[in-house]
Amino acid sequence: MTDIGARAGGRVVTLDVVRGVAVMGILLANLPGFALPAAAYTSPLPWGGIDLGDRIAWALTYVLVEGKMRGLFSFLFGASVLLVIERARAAGDDEAGVHFARMTWLFLFGIAHLYLVWSGDILHHYAAIGAIAFLFRNLSVRALVIAGLCLVSVQVLLFVGITVTAFLLPGGGATEMFGTGDRGAMSAEIRAFRGGWLDNVAHNIANDAFTPIGLFLVGGFETLGYMLWGMAGLRSGMLTGAWPRARYLRWVRWTLPIGWAAYASLAWLVIARGFDGRYIAVASFGASTPLRPVLITGYACVIVLAVRPGGWLTERVAAVGRAAFTNYLGTSVLMTFVFHGWGLGQFGRVGRAEMYWLAPLAWALMLLWSKPWLDRYRYGPLEWLWRSLARLEWQPLQRQR
Repeated sequence: MTDIGARAGGRVVTLDVVRGVAVMGILLANLPGFALPAAAYTSPLPWGGIDLGDRIAWALTYVLVEGKMRGLFSFLFGASVLLVIERARAAGDDEAGVHFARMTWLFLFGIAHLYLVWSGDILHHYAAIGAIAFLFRNLSVRALVIAGLCLVSVQVLLFVGITVTAFLLPGGGATEMFGTGDRGAMSAEIRAFRGGWLDNVAHNIANDAFTPIGLFLVGGFETLGYMLWGMAGLRSGMLTGAWPRARYLRWVRWTLPIGWAAYASLAWLVIARGFDGRYIAVASFGASTPLRPVLITGYACVIVLAVRPGGWLTERVAAVGRAAFTNYLGTSVLMTFVFHGWGLGQFGRVGRAEMYWLAPLAWALMLLWSKPWLDRYRYGPLEWLWRSLARLEWQPLQRQR
């Protein structure tokens, strides 16, 4: 494989494809957040059904998707941050000015998304952590890998602490916190999201006012670690297809079997313990955090191996990745329309297994619109707006024939 085998019209196709897969996969991870009360995200016990189909849906999502797509997207965000900085430097632009303008506007987009559309926004978090990642831009591949390892290790220690706390809580504290959830809070959440748009916004503001701070303090170490690994992946050629094929295959052969086997064991433990909150804490926090990087790396290698420049599917998925910002926010609007009261009002009414049928429909929409749009225009709609605002100048959108 050749470095930037991948390049087409100045784009690194492998980066676009991995980003496209990540943004499509994130939908699977986010569907419980769109359709069900927050307490049901890590367990089917609070809401959404616990029959065989629901348990299988939970287990498959946990083993294959949960945390991995977000991590993969974080890898790509870090790589993209470094790519933009290096291109600004090569063009003689102010790399700090370019970077921090982008992060400032992304943060504002994310805050608007968090409070006005959906409380599961990740963009504001990426913007805040991306601002810190700028400090690491000149490190070598080795230094980036070591720094990322240190940061993720801190995250592991924090989440082990949460897990230990779950076992120390008196009575049914852990069961309510991580297992069954608070029934009163869930009822209020269901009423809010089945209500009108203003009810949705009021609930988001009241319940998620400190989400940016909390997410930054609790999840920031892991996110920054992944971004630094993404920078290393770009600088080493791993994410651009520069490695020999045999090297990618070696990583796949040990990361995927080990990662999937470990996650499957944790899923079995949770199910065998009847979704006891203490063991959900083990599976979702303490034990899974050190395992995620293994599968994220394996997934990235598989996707790079699958890239076929010029192939129909490669071009379609790469287009989804090039318009990832638009596809991510567009998915939120589509799913809140389906589940929230300002739309079809199906929040809390669809079972866990049934809601996943929406994913292929959303993927089809992404694959259908992204490439025709980008054949005609330089950027996705929101990518164009973000770029224009960050540069304080309307950017050319129409492609020249």
